[in-house]
Amino acid sequence: MARLPAGIRFIVSFSRDQWYRAFIFVLTFLLYASFHLSRKPISIVKGELHKHCAGGEAEPSFSGQSSSAGHRPPRQLPDNETDCGWAPFDKNNYQQLLGALDYSFLCAYAIGMYLSGIIGERLPIRYYLTFGMLASGAFTSLFGLGYFYNIHSFGFYVVTQILNGLVQTTGWPSVVTCLSNWFGKGRRGLIMGVWNSHTSVGNILGSLIAGYWVSTCWGLSFIVPGAIVAAMGIVCFLFLIEHPKDIRCSSTLSMHSKGYENTVDRFRLHKPVLHGEKSRPLDPEMQCLLMADGKSSICPSHVVVLPGDSGNSMTAISFTGALRIPGVIEFSLCLLFAKLVSYTFLFWLPLYITSVDHLDAQKAGELSTLFDVGGIFGGILAGVISDRLEKRASTCGLMLLLAAPTLYVFSSVSKMGLEATVAMLLLSGALVSGPYALITTAVSADLGTHKSLKGNAHALSTVTAIIDGTGSVGAALGPLLAGLISPSGWSNVFYMLMFADACALLFLIRLIHKELSCPGLTAGGQAPLKEH
Repeated sequence: MARLPAGIRFIVSFSRDQWYRAFIFVLTFLLYASFHLSRKPISIVKGELHKHCAGGEAEPSFSGQSSSAGHRPPRQLPDNETDCGWAPFDKNNYQQLLGALDYSFLCAYAIGMYLSGIIGERLPIRYYLTFGMLASGAFTSLFGLGYFYNIHSFGFYVVTQILNGLVQTTGWPSVVTCLSNWFGKGRRGLIMGVWNSHTSVGNILGSLIAGYWVSTCWGLSFIVPGAIVAAMGIVCFLFLIEHPKDIRCSSTLSMHSKGYENTVDRFRLHKPVLHGEKSRPLDPEMQCLLMADGKSSICPSHVVVLPGDSGNSMTAISFTGALRIPGVIEFSLCLLFAKLVSYTFLFWLPLYITSVDHLDAQKAGELSTLFDVGGIFGGILAGVISDRLEKRASTCGLMLLLAAPTLYVFSSVSKMGLEATVAMLLLSGALVSGPYALITTAVSADLGTHKSLKGNAHALSTVTAIIDGTGSVGAALGPLLAGLISPSGWSNVFYMLMFADACALLFLIRLIHKELSCPGLTAGGQAPLKEH
């Protein structure tokens, strides 16, 4: 018998379950990357919506344009464009108007996220996510159609951003829940750290796609990403598998410790084993829970009661019940300030680079992708460290502690030249995005499958939505504050970001103290699951 080719041997070396898990990993990665791909164009196009006036109109905060920019040959402006940009963004208050666009999207996103988790856990993930992607593609493209139809109404762009922000809330709870259904808790920080790089990959692709057309036809900078999101929505409808049980796949790593199994199957398959666990010694979670507060090691307040119509423990969790899960409030408030910093960079970094390094909108957009490249490494690094140390809060706290002085250095050395800007973009991206990535993925999944839920897998979507929804409040405030503060100087914007990092660290102090005093605990007071 002939020896099988090396490629075939590689394929058959993996089980059917492993191939399906790899497929879901890649698919959900691409689905959410397309969401971020559609969010990025607004930050790239800002430099084109308002430009340095050819007539020499003074600008409040970006007066230091390079002399070389003033010697560029004048170009013929289309009928729907002024020499200061695109009305109504061609006025001196353009920073406030652009900030209002960011705020309208992110505020709608924050409000919608709280509702999205509750709705999403009651609907099939595939249908819910498909609808959100198709609608997001439509509204993203609608913004770009304003260029072709010569629309100069500020209200049109605001309403489009609000509607887009609402429908994009379907994405995050859906993909996190789906991924957590397929992957257990073993090496969750590493797996989700790698997976969460979709945020940076989407931002990079969005920057490159939008930058390609920004100087010639900025409407396509929105229409093309919108078409991509809608196309991925169709892919989602055709291929997304919500749960391994839908195709009779085994629970993740079910051959190992039962702690690795999906919470639904663990509850169903191992329920009889629970009777024998009474003779076992208490695990670190039950020994140390709330010990830092000086109370009993087993506190009734940490048991989330999930009432159902028929006493079924698989009923969807309530909003208040999710808030009672240990660690949800602390990580939510921490993410509020961490996401404030991250989204300020997301929406304002290209414009900052334009003003400091005197680059045009396309080159500034391309350079800003280095922040997202750093974010990829930061998210993976945070996941690896938190897995190895088994301390989610402490890992976030350390990166937040380093991020604040890094931002101060960035604000100082970025004015010294392009090389310094490149180095600080990579470092700042890693430290800013690391805690944000860890909280929105591994921490959310840990808390959404907390032992106090007693096997209820329906809580994950709500918990994820609460944490990311609270973080989105900060994401809405950050760009708005940047638009209001930047006329007084970019240094003040960086002071605001450093203060936000300090606040994020402050909300983790109690959890960090608990982790350090009870080494056996992870996010929210859970005992880590050892690999066998």
